[in-house]
Amino acid sequence: MPAASPRPPQRIDGRTARSERTRAAIVEAHVTLLREGDLRPTADRIAKHAGVSLRALWSHFADMEALFAASGRLILEQRDDCHEPIPAGLPLDRRIEAYCHQRARQLEQIAPVAKASSLKEPFSPALQNHRRTHIQRVRDELRAVFGPELAGDEDLLTALTALSMWPTWGTLRDAMRLDPDRARTTLETMVRALLTR
Repeated sequence: MPAASPRPPQRIDGRTARSERTRAAIVEAHVTLLREGDLRPTADRIAKHAGVSLRALWSHFADMEALFAASGRLILEQRDDCHEPIPAGLPLDRRIEAYCHQRARQLEQIAPVAKASSLKEPFSPALQNHRRTHIQRVRDELRAVFGPELAGDEDLLTALTALSMWPTWGTLRDAMRLDPDRARTTLETMVRALLTR
């Protein structure tokens, strides 16, 4: 039986490439507006920021929920791009310090997006799904970095996860008005207290 011939590489025509660029520009515009503090960007503002028509926006996204889903994926990708794995072999104090430095930096970066998401998340399955994905990534990182100290204690893992999420950081930064360094130091104190109890 003769071997099947390899499939020719798919060609992307100019129209498809333009469509993908337009879609990416819309998503990037949405995320940029959120990061700039526009907590409720309208479709019109997003389209203008992307340099496309409102009709083009709606031809690429059925509704705002679809745009939330795509923007959430981009934010997770950006988070992954700046994430640096923490060596599990470091002494505990250094792991705690490295972990809290990285979390503080990430939480500061997502602050405007997190604030905007909190307004719509109760009504948005896409945003709820991204929140669950983010929580799982934090849990996985905590297991990787502090496995020996956790020793399979799911309650301890849950407590550390809660400390590591935006609501805690938002309380420290906004409600308690701590500057980023003081908020990070407080986060380190809480994480250290739990891991060395």
